[in-house]
Amino acid sequence: MSSGVPHHPYDPQQPPGQPADGHPHQAPQGVPQQHGQPPRYGSPQPYGSPQQPYGGHPAAPGVPGLGMPQLAHWGRRVGAYLLDVVITVSPMYVLGLVDFTTGDDSDEPGVLFVCGVVLALGMGLFQIYKEGTTGQSLGKKVLGISVQREADGRHLGFGMALVRKIAHGLDSLACQLGWLWPLWDEKNQTFADKVCGTVVVEVPRG
Repeated sequence: MSSGVPHHPYDPQQPPGQPADGHPHQAPQGVPQQHGQPPRYGSPQPYGSPQQPYGGHPAAPGVPGLGMPQLAHWGRRVGAYLLDVVITVSPMYVLGLVDFTTGDDSDEPGVLFVCGVVLALGMGLFQIYKEGTTGQSLGKKVLGISVQREADGRHLGFGMALVRKIAHGLDSLACQLGWLWPLWDEKNQTFADKVCGTVVVEVPRG
């Protein structure tokens, strides 16, 4: 017999989340049952939970959780290298030419040529310093590429940038094979990159 009070589908005395029939819903077979409130999209992960690897690929290195930038194309690397060479040695050749045309006929190098050599050495060290502290030499900055540590995506520092520059001697062995290696290498690395644990990636220009 009805008491005259309409039945409310959500009984206030019923525990939150309990269905109206009083029986908890079971998850379909093969689907794990979730307990509690599911995490919302964008909510922070618990402390100590594993982060997504650099680039979203287990074998890809870099900054955890940020994603690895696009690896630099071989042509852009070559262009940056040639531009760095021109920037570094051009003053030496210009001053040497001026010294040759205005000096005497002696075999002794003139003052301007010596100044050009010193300037080229200083510019070379400056390029290495910039590459180690910012990831970009002047040529790399113009073409929008950067050299980073493979393990964590950080800058190399001056010391490791200098070691990497010296290690490029390995790329000149076996008919310059190391310079061509990025054309088919999975990480676009030269021999020097593999020895020093570095990758070259694309970054915004300027």
